Amino acid sequence: MEQAFLKYLAQQKQTLPTETLGIGDDAAVLSWPAETKLVVCTDLISDETDFHLADVTPQQIGRKALAINISDIAAMACQPVGALLTLLLPKGDVSLPLAQGIYEGAAQLGEQFGCPIIGGDTNTWPGKVAVSVTVFGRCPAEKPLLRKGAQPGDAIFVTGQLGGSILGHHIDFTPRVHEALQLRQICGLSAGMDLSDGLSIDLPRLCEQSRVGAEIESRPLPVSPAAIQMAAGTGKTPQWHALNDGEDFELLFTVPAGEVERLEREWSGPVPITRIGTILADPGVWLVNEKGSREPLQPEGFSHQ
Repeated sequence: MEQAFLKYLAQQKQTLPTETLGIGDDAAVLSWPAETKLVVCTDLISDETDFHLADVTPQQIGRKALAINISDIAAMACQPVGALLTLLLPKGDVSLPLAQGIYEGAAQLGEQFGCPIIGGDTNTWPGKVAVSVTVFGRCPAEKPLLRKGAQPGDAIFVTGQLGGSILGHHIDFTPRVHEALQLRQICGLSAGMDLSDGLSIDLPRLCEQSRVGAEIESRPLPVSPAAIQMAAGTGKTPQWHALNDGEDFELLFTVPAGEVERLEREWSGPVPITRIGTILADPGVWLVNEKGSREPLQPEGFSHQ
């Protein structure tokens, strides 16, 4: 299978930056501007944990595997420049078309974000599909945006809409690279991350790294139509789903109070941004519900533990 897949890869065309060497040699080569920081992330997805092979196409698997890593690069307000794709596939005749489809889905998304597939590996085993991706990113500013850096009084924002991702968004979302870079041009972001496990889990992580607390409001949460649909079947509120459903892959970021007005005035992207709360000096993450009552935000999002 491996040799047939390598022959297939040799026939594929990707747009590579000047002086970049991709698939076909013993290692890939990337040119790197002096004094520019390298940002690297990796993640693995597998059948029956992150997707169900019976319900998705190989192309969707490859797209998601790359997208979750590009989302991590976007969370640091950086630009992806190349990716390694490693496949572990079931033995048998299915392995080659699976490999080809997964590569195709990843390569199409990579082309969209200037992040070509420049290498990787493949193997078969008597088990289920697993896909590992490593993405290399370049920081266009002095330093990447970190979870550490939020200050008391900073405004808390999110991009897009939240909740209900299991109804489809988790498999076909668009990483917020363009939005992160535009945000950084407009204002001085103080901290940020992407929402992978749900706002109720991820916001406390940002606060812990920044050694601050936070208060958010239920009323302005940008609830997705999918969250409303989920609520109709679960008996929970749409706001609960917006707070707790995982794999939104939207940006969670903080902005100094003095720059909020400029951000809201100058933001022109097609993806909306919404102010949902404020960073506090004292530890603890609080939720002001629709009745105006203040209560601790319970971390009920998705946990890998």
